[in-house]
Formats: sequence, structure tokens, C-alpha cells
Amino acid sequence: MASFRIALYQPDIAGNTGTILRMAACLGVAVDIIEPAGFDLSDRNLRRAGMDYLEMAALTRHVDLDRFEEWRLADGRRLVLFSTRSGQAYTDFAFGGSDVLLFGRESAGVPDHVHGLADARLTIPMPGGGRSLNLALAVAMAAGEAMRQLG
Repeated sequence: MASFRIALYQPDIAGNTGTILRMAACLGVAVDIIEPAGFDLSDRNLRRAGMDYLEMAALTRHVDLDRFEEWRLADGRRLVLFSTRSGQAYTDFAFGGSDVLLFGRESAGVPDHVHGLADARLTIPMPGGGRSLNLALAVAMAAGEAMRQLG
């Protein structure tokens, strides 16, 4: 199991979350979901996207941001936020084994107070001019880079 983790802040789309859980199960990466989610975690779309990998996924649900922060700080983990509002490319960042890679809601990202909690803020450059990437794709790119760096 990889030592870094992926966290989803109040995800909106069950299919994206299912895809992320499937990818994380295959790569051995734990996932934290900061609730409330915009869907029921037993949603049919979540199960369809995650297929039979959901049982393999190392998933921790946090009832809210405060409980997530209590856990993260007690565990000594750095919070690395991915945001379109950052100027630092994720490929120019040195990931650590205790990092939590945080991704915001598909519809709205994360609120300003969550930005304030982050130890680092990173972006995936989009030289083609797009506004944002699909959440599952962005998580896969970030996880791949963290795994490449950490071996």
C-alpha cells in the first residue's frame, strides 16, 4: 500500500468517485472522503464505476472537515491541495510519503478556509486553455506523479 493518500472534499459525482476508488484499489492507495458527498455512497453509479474493486478499496469516511483535520493532524500528514487557483505545477513539487492529496468538489472546488488549511497548493497546467480536467483524471495524474517520485 502506498503511504500517501487521496482525499475527496464533498465529491458531487458518484461515477467519478467510483472511478477514483477503483484506481486507488488497483494502485494500493488509500482514499478519504470528507462528507457530505453530493450522492449516497451506496449509489448505483458509484458501484458501476467502481465495479468489483470497491471491496478492495481502502476507504475512510470522515463525517465532516473538522473530523478529517483532527485525524490528519494527529497522524502528522501534510495536506497538498490541487486547485486551479495555484501557480505551482504538480510536477515541480516534491511529494512526501505522508502527504494527503486533496481534491475539491467537481462543481465548486474547495472553499477559501480549506485553501487556508493546505500546506501546499498545486495545479495541473493546462496549456490548451481549458478551465479544468475531469476529477478522476486529475486524481490519476497526481497519484501517478506521486508514485513515480516516491518509487
